[in-house]
Amino acid sequence: MLNIDFYRPNYNMDVTELVDRLIDLSFAEDIGDGDHTTLCCIPEDAEGKSRLLIKEDGVLAGVEVAKEVFRRFDPTMQVEVLIGDGAEVKKGDVAMIVTGKIRSLLQTERLMLNITQRMSGIATMTRRYVKKLEGTKTRVLDTRKTTPGMRMLEKEAVKIGGGTNHRIGLFDMILLKDNHVDFAGGIENAITRCHEYLKAKGLDLKIEIEVRTFDEIQRVLNCGGVDRIMLDNFSVEDTRKAVEMIGGKYETESSGGITYDTMRSYAECGVDFISVGALTHSVKGLDMSFKAC
Repeated sequence: MLNIDFYRPNYNMDVTELVDRLIDLSFAEDIGDGDHTTLCCIPEDAEGKSRLLIKEDGVLAGVEVAKEVFRRFDPTMQVEVLIGDGAEVKKGDVAMIVTGKIRSLLQTERLMLNITQRMSGIATMTRRYVKKLEGTKTRVLDTRKTTPGMRMLEKEAVKIGGGTNHRIGLFDMILLKDNHVDFAGGIENAITRCHEYLKAKGLDLKIEIEVRTFDEIQRVLNCGGVDRIMLDNFSVEDTRKAVEMIGGKYETESSGGITYDTMRSYAECGVDFISVGALTHSVKGLDMSFKAC
């Protein structure tokens, strides 16, 4: 169903199962013991069709998930996709036409819109950030600042918009942040314990470490044993110096306090990645409606 690229060797969760559980929970909270408005005025055998109307320019995402929403609620519903995930859409476009029982059309409308509007908003925002970095080597990363229960869909939307997924959760990558380093008693202790743990558990995970100063960068360089260095709240000037100091020995990621207006300057420093929490934590949904036709 979904095209999420979970290439990490230790990722063994069933993505389809997670999405199915989300859909089931969403129907349970919305419909409860019955959509009494629809049941009281729409005959059980009445048939009709509705169209997904785009009301705002942006990037469409969530079409494949919408198809799954319809299928899971009522397998007899027929979906004609006119515009697919990742396409740039304009106000007035019709993305899909769905035919089936009118009761089913009405009861699936809100969940389908909630998902497609949010995913399209994320994809639209991501595409905007990606275009801002065109001509540089820097890739835009998402974060774990996602809506509880919707992470898989939101990270899929980032990919549809042209962005790159960071770790999916706490299980598929080691990220030694400032609190880990401080509680462990320093960079050296944190990295050493990390390798001891991975060896003991038989795990093969990439290791990233967050640094706050040039001294911490040097300590990481002296210690080694990581894959990526995250430059936390560095200015543009200090980021340029840090990239030169690391010298390509490890991947670099800029994070913290970076906005749409400043991210190009960070990218031109030569960092490999810029992580942007705003892609998922404060995005506006793309306006659309599901109307009878």
